[in-house]
Amino acid sequence: MTVEPFRAISVSRLAHQLKVEGRSIIHMEFGQPSTGAPAAAIARAHQVLDRDAMGYWESPDLRARIARLYDDRYGVAVDPERIVLTNGASPALVLALTTRFRPGDRIALARPGYVAYRNTLRALHLEPVEIACGPETRFQLTAAQLEALDPAPAGVIIASPANPTGTIIPAEELAAIAQVCRDRGVAIVSDEIYHGLSYVGPTPSMLQFAPDATIINSFSKYWSMAGWRLGWLVAPQDRIAAARAHIGNLFLTPPSLSQHAGLVAMDATEELEGHVRTYARNRELMLQALPALGLRKIAPPDGAFYIWADIGHLTEDSLAFCEQLLRDTGVATAPGVDFDPVEGRHFIRFSFAVSTAEIEEALARLTPWFALRTQEAMA
Repeated sequence: MTVEPFRAISVSRLAHQLKVEGRSIIHMEFGQPSTGAPAAAIARAHQVLDRDAMGYWESPDLRARIARLYDDRYGVAVDPERIVLTNGASPALVLALTTRFRPGDRIALARPGYVAYRNTLRALHLEPVEIACGPETRFQLTAAQLEALDPAPAGVIIASPANPTGTIIPAEELAAIAQVCRDRGVAIVSDEIYHGLSYVGPTPSMLQFAPDATIINSFSKYWSMAGWRLGWLVAPQDRIAAARAHIGNLFLTPPSLSQHAGLVAMDATEELEGHVRTYARNRELMLQALPALGLRKIAPPDGAFYIWADIGHLTEDSLAFCEQLLRDTGVATAPGVDFDPVEGRHFIRFSFAVSTAEIEEALARLTPWFALRTQEAMA
């Protein structure tokens, strides 16, 4: 099957080309923190490099610490044996799909949604069943939508907080989704990579409502360790052996150095919560400024670090729009067509996981540019 490109990458390539040419670039196109790993984690990595040759390894201490995270955050007991460490969330997604489903299975997911869900499903010969989700459902799947699918899909991918919208599914809706899936025999894959990044209160885990759900998470977002390529899968009890067989053949183990650092990072709470406070401030600045830019239709950014904004009054081609915006202002953003192949031509995604100074500078550049585009559109 054809796998579509991740078009934000082409925007990023252009951004880096312009930077080489001497342009000042603000990177708001990718969902990655501008901060590095916690200081204590970096210090631990230096210690390990000096004394450990390292090799293929899965840290039992890290798996136990991740299990404790589920107890601390959600009050859910998870056997460390259910936790499989991975090279980030992307291999965890592959493991989740290959151990739960067979080629040809239909998998439901929200549209808009993370581009790799759709493309990974197709690459694995699974059939994405995209459900249009707009403002009326806060751009999220609902239990009613899953109940209405006929026939029932083999599985569903849930993301809360979601990419590209940042919306969070409330606990009562997650419970309703879990019940529909139980009643209809639908396997749940829950991407919880943005947990810890919430501006509206706690973010529930699907494990609280569906103990047999497959959970994906990563150190890339909350722990600010995207480049360390470390994540994990919580496998259902009856899928542990399959998950371990698949990772052993497809990916081996995540980097040993990253596992050592990740274990320390999990207790760097004060530093990490400081990052969240920065994102909260950036979010506030963006929400205050967007209406003046003419961007009044946005998804509620409950969590993560994204704003999904409707630019349909300015363009029918979000990719060309993002490229022109970058060339004119030096601000790189993500085109909506990555996340929604139907309506995405009318949307743009901003990542506010940069410094507050960069947000302020970006808004200073965007304000006159959007004003001019609005005038041209109205002429």
